[in-house]
Amino acid sequence: MHRKPNLVLASLILPLLATAAHAGDAIEFTTPRNGWRNAAGDTAAYTQEVHYPAVSVSTPAGQPASAMIAGRIRTSPKADAGDAGDAASAAAPAARGRRGAGQVATLVVNGVAMPQRVEEDGSFSRPYAFSGGSNSVEMRTAQGAGKRVQFYDGYQGRTRPRLRVVLSWDSDATDLDLHVVAPDGQHIFYANRVAGNGGALDVDVTTGYGPEIYSIAAPPPGTYLVYVNYYGSGAGPEAITVAQVAVITDENTPNEKQQVFRVPMRKPGELTLIKSFVMK
Repeated sequence: MHRKPNLVLASLILPLLATAAHAGDAIEFTTPRNGWRNAAGDTAAYTQEVHYPAVSVSTPAGQPASAMIAGRIRTSPKADAGDAGDAASAAAPAARGRRGAGQVATLVVNGVAMPQRVEEDGSFSRPYAFSGGSNSVEMRTAQGAGKRVQFYDGYQGRTRPRLRVVLSWDSDATDLDLHVVAPDGQHIFYANRVAGNGGALDVDVTTGYGPEIYSIAAPPPGTYLVYVNYYGSGAGPEAITVAQVAVITDENTPNEKQQVFRVPMRKPGELTLIKSFVMK
């Protein structure tokens, strides 16, 4: 039997599709862009100077486009506590925002979600040491907009971080610190951000959300220890924040593995061993 089209259903769905498309248009990526690229010749500055208080994770001057994430959310209202909580929920629950500090969106890089602070003018920017091969970057706003780009870096000589550890957390005005101890005893943290074995911490975030990212291209074999230190909070000594640590090995290879751990941090001064693991 021939059925007539459901005009009522169509009248409900089509406006929703149009709204979703319009919401995606509100997010613009300056970099990365969809498609194929070759990063040969680019010199990426993975670490950056930090002047306290570090109000945001920004990209250092001269950073090549192949090693950064940047863009603008054109309809970017100032956030209140509810907006910040909704935006960060994909990365960690119950975020607490600060009125007038821009907004907090969710950045998803190769499947790992983390909060991303957005400035009051809607701009966002952070350094990121991408691996060669296929990479995806997605931005999701508190208002429901989302945009994703997929690109392939064909530069065969690009150094790939075989191990990456990403720390983020769910509250503003707090300072959590990532500590990674390698099997050779080298300890990376905010006061020692580049190690002789090639490991590096990209930035020390002191004002909330993170992320802080440790990466190393050729990790020495043996046991690694990942700690998180609750350094301080502007919200009071009893402010609980939830730390999220993602451990990624062999990124962008058939052997890639991701593990995500969420641990409540209850008071400043607390030091917690999040994960120990063995690299071969």
